[in-house]
Amino acid sequence: MSNKILVETSARHVHVTKEHLAILFGEGATLTNKKDLSQPGQFASEERVTIVGPKNELKGVTILGPERSATQVEVSATDARTLGIKAPIRESGYIAGTPGCKIIGPKGEIEIDEGVIIAKRHIHMVPETAQKLGLKNKDIVSVKVNTDGRSAILGDTVIRVHENFADAMHIDTDESNAVGASFDQMGEIIKQ
Repeated sequence: MSNKILVETSARHVHVTKEHLAILFGEGATLTNKKDLSQPGQFASEERVTIVGPKNELKGVTILGPERSATQVEVSATDARTLGIKAPIRESGYIAGTPGCKIIGPKGEIEIDEGVIIAKRHIHMVPETAQKLGLKNKDIVSVKVNTDGRSAILGDTVIRVHENFADAMHIDTDESNAVGASFDQMGEIIKQ
């Protein structure tokens, strides 16, 4: 079994609840699938919002679908600095105690009290792959990324195992730029 994994770049994005979607885009609004993502059932939508922090704003931020149980904003460390928000590195969904922001849509705006994070680098993995590699959910690994002139080992990578996932590592744009990742970048999982 190969320990190679596809390394994908996850750009800044927002997850919204159905209630917040209605405020931002109008009653009865739904997310329009623009492009399917590698994770089954996940998609980039046509809908865009503006994220507003104390220092600045980011326009045209994509909403990922489908709707979620909590609204969450995932940005890079560079984005967080631009916004003036001290966003912590967290796994997606773990937003308790994180800072909030304003989100503006074409029909309205919301102020979230928490939910702005820098997503912890992670690997989505199906149970079969995890078993073959001797890994389990929440394990921490490193991933060696070989690129021309910018090879690196990315540590502190959390394994996320679920039967509905597709095998892929997700890093943010700062990390992707730091290693010079290509669109078909592969990495090598190194157990710690």
